[in-house]
Amino acid sequence: MVTVRDLRMRYGDNDVLNGVDFDIHAGEVLCLLGPNGAGKTTTIEILEGFRIRSAGEISILGEDPASAGESWRARTGVVLQSWRDHPRWTPRRLLTQLGAYYEPYSTPEQQRPWPVDDLLDVVGLTDLADRKISTFSGGQRRRLDVAMGIVGRPELLFLDEPTAGFDPQARRDFHHLVHRLSDLESTTILLTTHDLDEAEKLADRVVILAGGRIVADDSAEGLARRVAGEAEIKWTRDGERFVHAAINATPFVRDLLAQYGDEIRDLEVRRASLEDAYLTLVQQHESGRVEAAAETFAEVTR
Repeated sequence: MVTVRDLRMRYGDNDVLNGVDFDIHAGEVLCLLGPNGAGKTTTIEILEGFRIRSAGEISILGEDPASAGESWRARTGVVLQSWRDHPRWTPRRLLTQLGAYYEPYSTPEQQRPWPVDDLLDVVGLTDLADRKISTFSGGQRRRLDVAMGIVGRPELLFLDEPTAGFDPQARRDFHHLVHRLSDLESTTILLTTHDLDEAEKLADRVVILAGGRIVADDSAEGLARRVAGEAEIKWTRDGERFVHAAINATPFVRDLLAQYGDEIRDLEVRRASLEDAYLTLVQQHESGRVEAAAETFAEVTR
């Protein structure tokens, strides 16, 4: 679905992207992570066809986004960090209007647009379908943003900080929506977020950008296991709290229980998270330890 080779972007004397390579496969949810200034937004805008790259080769749905036409764009969906408000419209009216633009690009394999009532149900706006958008909360407007991005039933969907402003329930509902799009609709999704817990829950793969380069490309579990491999084991015995770090927690816990049995209380095993791995890799780059980060990346990809 997506192939990126040696992607480069320069503004004056500043190299924002320097040899970025990655692929996205059909039906996959890929999360692009990185600190501010790492090149995430530039990468996404180039892939969406909104910015012209300095160098490199890109294929999105079989075409170069820099020169692709309207039929290609109809196969993609974009949810930006915020849309321009349409306060006097209602969701039903707005989605009906937008959906009409996709009708000429409907095919027997992919009917477009998404039926409005079905779409409103998917994003949780059925009860608000005929209310003016000006009365919506931030989370409700964000759900409408998502609906606008998927009204054309895209094969590839770009989600830029999609849950910004969501309350916990709205965030959970959105996560269910992403899984539905990926699993049932076979939508390929490229997601950016600063919420590492969200990335861990949603992404099949995580790509980390730092200093304009890819510093890691693996599943969240793979990154957590190989980059920050120690698990933290906590337990209580005779009223005293203990903490121990171990690369392999299973034999340690087995020996602990064999030695003390029912004396062990409040046993907890915390494995390294995506956040641990992300911070390790980014801090290595930001501190100038590029060789150490490269070695870590090589270990991750072996």
